[in-house]
Amino acid sequence: MIRILLVDDHEMVRIGVSAYLQTQPDMEVVDEAVNGKEAVEKALALRPDIILMDMVMPEMNGAEATAAIIKQWPEAKIVIVTSFLDDDKVYPALEAGAISYILKTSNAKRIAEAIRDTLKGQTVLEPEVTSKMMQKMRTGNSHRLHDDLTERELEILLLLSKGKTNQEIADELFIALKTVKTHVSNLLSKLEVQDRTQAVIYAFKNDLVE
Repeated sequence: MIRILLVDDHEMVRIGVSAYLQTQPDMEVVDEAVNGKEAVEKALALRPDIILMDMVMPEMNGAEATAAIIKQWPEAKIVIVTSFLDDDKVYPALEAGAISYILKTSNAKRIAEAIRDTLKGQTVLEPEVTSKMMQKMRTGNSHRLHDDLTERELEILLLLSKGKTNQEIADELFIALKTVKTHVSNLLSKLEVQDRTQAVIYAFKNDLVE
């Protein structure tokens, strides 16, 4: 059962999303939070499998709450669910440690799929978010940390950017799962990032994604 913390300051949104998720046989909404501060408190207390995080909220916004949670619980899996595509919303949320970023205009099935994919370690980004990252984040970066990547590490980075899991990468490249994990660990170290999501952001920022 996937345990979910739902964070949104709009009651009707919480009611609608919660009602749908509760119909899923593998999901359970264990609690709700109405602002970022409450989200941090409940996330650390409950340690849910997935946190659905709104962006614009009183007391503490989604990016700030995400950063606060990740700081104390780095393994937290946070999915941003918002109506906003502004640069000052997208980038801070992902850089704070959110794994996925989807829009409230997505249908309920899409949100449920994003929850399952994120739990598997995949990064789920709306096409609009991906497009913004490709257009804006590819410029202005003078660092070339990726020059140190081996051909295999670069290949795996590109597969990570497509949302592939370690097992899927191993199957596609016909290598052992343990080997994939080693390559991922090495490329994270070389790119000076903490996790897969930040590695994907780096790939977009440096125009490495085809």
